[in-house]
Amino acid sequence: MAAAEPLSPAEAEALVRALRGTELRDAGGKGWLRQHECVEKLNMHAILSASAGQEQLLIELLVSHAKIPVLVGELISAELWKHKVFPVLCRLEDFHPRSTFPIYVVLHHEASIINLLETVFFHKELQKQAEMMEFEISLKALSVLRFITDQVGSLPLSALTRMLNTHNLPCLLVELVEHCPWSCREAGKFKKFENGTWHVVPPEDQMKMTKLDGQVWLTLLNLLLSPECQHKYHFDGFNKSQLLKLRAFLTDVLLDQLPNLVEMQRFLSHLAVTEPAPPKKDLVLEQVPVIWDHILKKNTGKWEAIAKHQVKHAFSPTEEELKLQARRWAQTYSLDVLEALAPDKPRCRVCGVEAAKRCSRCRNEWYCTRACQIQHWQKHRTACDLLARASGSAGTL
Repeated sequence: MAAAEPLSPAEAEALVRALRGTELRDAGGKGWLRQHECVEKLNMHAILSASAGQEQLLIELLVSHAKIPVLVGELISAELWKHKVFPVLCRLEDFHPRSTFPIYVVLHHEASIINLLETVFFHKELQKQAEMMEFEISLKALSVLRFITDQVGSLPLSALTRMLNTHNLPCLLVELVEHCPWSCREAGKFKKFENGTWHVVPPEDQMKMTKLDGQVWLTLLNLLLSPECQHKYHFDGFNKSQLLKLRAFLTDVLLDQLPNLVEMQRFLSHLAVTEPAPPKKDLVLEQVPVIWDHILKKNTGKWEAIAKHQVKHAFSPTEEELKLQARRWAQTYSLDVLEALAPDKPRCRVCGVEAAKRCSRCRNEWYCTRACQIQHWQKHRTACDLLARASGSAGTL
């Protein structure tokens, strides 16, 4: 298999230029799907470019063509669709789709955009599926938040006030440190979520800091130790008591892994015995969330009408339209590119060992030997036929 490569500069620019803001009612439609294909290809291109140290061109294209606001608008629109239209869609009695994949693509759109933004920012210095995506999107949002706080000195005053006092992010981050939603104990085994999957952590590594742990602590460092934040944050009795909970987590093991936390340890010790000066009562003209409000006002009271429109025009395709769209999805979600992005090597569908052979018809299942492939064929045959027909494959087992 040839190594997956990023898009050429001309291809990347064409995709960036093609990005457009879409209407909420058009989600899942033909024009919207073309937009999603652009986002998905740019997302994969961003990751491949970053791994090769060539991400600067994509950043320059998104900035020079003013597409960052477009992506943010699409992200907000996707979230509103998920909260306002999707629940109505699920309640419609006459909605019986041939396939739920078109709806999954709309839900997945939010994850694709936030992942693209995270990759760009980093190198710039249904229900079950929906819940899992919500979890992963939240973790990506945490990462994006950390990169925003890296530039806390250049943030607008209204943005800083919203982060510190409207939403009280420092106390919210304390809750994440306390409850750590990316770790759990299941069937007597300790697991942590990292690189998109849950991993069993051996006892000797259970105190090891993960990337997500690091993002939380670095964000807290940025928010609590910068002079701009200390002048604006309300260190009242409740906030002070919440922040002092962090002292129990600042162990020697943690400090060895992230030495910068020694400064936070000193700050918390000082906070425990002093009363910080009250924050300055400056006049703050706070900006409202313009994009969110615009989309909300434009569509309020129309959620059911939008859902019915999308059932008719987007989520009830004919068999021929579904096959045609499946071919486009197969081109967009290139297996070779996805495999290059995967952290682990493929495993045999039957015995689980490392696999080197793939079904030549659907190219979806992996096997270590032909014997395992033949053993699994009866179970795999129906799905294989559907995938092969959708992709136009005429191969055989």
